[in-house]
Amino acid sequence: MPLRIDILTTFPEMFSAESPAALGVSIPARARKAGVLEVVATDIRGFSTDKHRKTDDRPFGGGPGMVMMCQPLFDAVKHVEGLDPRPARRVLLTPQGKTLTQQMVEELAKQERLLLIAGHYEGLDERVIEELAPLEVSIGDYVLSGGELAAMVLIDAVTRLLPGALGDAESAHVESFCGEQRLLDHPHYTKPREWMGRQVPDVLLSGDHAKIEAWRQAQRVERTKARRPDLIG
Repeated sequence: MPLRIDILTTFPEMFSAESPAALGVSIPARARKAGVLEVVATDIRGFSTDKHRKTDDRPFGGGPGMVMMCQPLFDAVKHVEGLDPRPARRVLLTPQGKTLTQQMVEELAKQERLLLIAGHYEGLDERVIEELAPLEVSIGDYVLSGGELAAMVLIDAVTRLLPGALGDAESAHVESFCGEQRLLDHPHYTKPREWMGRQVPDVLLSGDHAKIEAWRQAQRVERTKARRPDLIG
């Protein structure tokens, strides 16, 4: 059975399977065609009781921007969760959440179903967050217009770990941040052997797989120490 990912958003068109800017190309598209991924976007506006389908209002206490209201989002979550008997792991994309890491991606990829909430405006009414108790996730220390792009990042990262999503099943486990050591990936080279005076390292042309793997491991460690020493512990 495919991993089902539901996205609650006020911009469901961003998640169309035909959209070249999102899930309609590359690995997510391949995973959908292979039957290992199902992505369903639901418009939160459809659950608004307002005649204008409003999902937001001015914040109590004043201040700039708008705040997403409790009722439309809560009703949308309950409706969507009832569409599939599998329990959904609720995830709220927010700059206030825990930073998305490969370890978190690996845990999410083990779920039977994910329900992603793409916040917008100044954020959600705190009471609906407390009631739904989602895992709050951030993709970095910066602010986006909404949670939709962050949701796409999470979907792409999770999809790569689904069986059958990649052409080479091993490639998902030898990239940056993967494995017990959480090292950066090693340098990669392809044809031609020389380009603008730069040569491919001789060891990669040796045919000695043990030496090649030892070189790659040394490069992983060296690169991680130089670029991300925080990962070395």
